[in-house]
Amino acid sequence: MTLIFQLALFALVGLSFILVVGVPVVFASPEGWAENKRTVFSGLGLWILLVFTVGLLNSFVI
Repeated sequence: MTLIFQLALFALVGLSFILVVGVPVVFASPEGWAENKRTVFSGLGLWILLVFTVGLLNSFVI
């Protein structure tokens, strides 16, 4: 269970870093938001899912 928790946490940290760098780039580029809106929302949805997953797994690890 600890390994699954660690992998989920690593995925959350990695996705957070990608979103912190990628979302401002999308907003700064011309026509970037119109072209990449679905990708940004998919990333945000995955991020929210990972937050809840890490929170749930945390209750089993500790």
